[in-house]
Amino acid sequence: MKRIAMPELLDTDNGTPAEIAASLGDLRRINRWFGGINTTEYLVEHVARTTKQSSLSLLEVAAGSGYVLEAACARLRHRGVNLQVMSLDRVPAHMSNGGRAVAGDALALPFRDGSFDLVSCNLFAHHLSPQELAQFIDESLRVCRVAVLINDLVRHPLHLALVYAGTPLFRSRLTRHDAPASVRQAYTPEEMHTLLAQSKAARVEIYRHYLFRMGVIAWKRGAES
Repeated sequence: MKRIAMPELLDTDNGTPAEIAASLGDLRRINRWFGGINTTEYLVEHVARTTKQSSLSLLEVAAGSGYVLEAACARLRHRGVNLQVMSLDRVPAHMSNGGRAVAGDALALPFRDGSFDLVSCNLFAHHLSPQELAQFIDESLRVCRVAVLINDLVRHPLHLALVYAGTPLFRSRLTRHDAPASVRQAYTPEEMHTLLAQSKAARVEIYRHYLFRMGVIAWKRGAES
């Protein structure tokens, strides 16, 4: 199944405030039901156990409402891992009013080198071209001290079929367009590994999760020692 890049309506702000709110609600349900929260929880806990750190600062890029990190943080606290989260999104209207948040460009992060332990993103990597993804990874490695975490979809014909079958569950017309578009332009684990092998990461780990989710850890040089 060939990767097909196509614009997603939520990215273009092509919707009323009510439609955008409904689409963000659809995304919350998708992440809750289909492994989004579990994937982020796994990635953060794996880094925490590997580095033997119980408290980590994290920049969430393209954070939207911040639902995934909020839910993952609550679960991780019960496992003895505490996160201090800063959210970044291109569109201020997408972000929750609570917590620390800043509007900015994911490809030119407005932070100094080593400002956070982790840089994370959820359902964002597939929006980027291969060149942009490589730029994002290197920019995130600049800003982090430990690792970059990617939680995203896996492109697969069966995944696309499942998305079309689940279309009646989506409340927003934006999601009905964007969900299949996301799968069509998502990367496979093999493509992701090839792209990240060309980045400044010291090592890359890629995990498959429930219902065509992919978890990626791009380690910064010296972070595991």
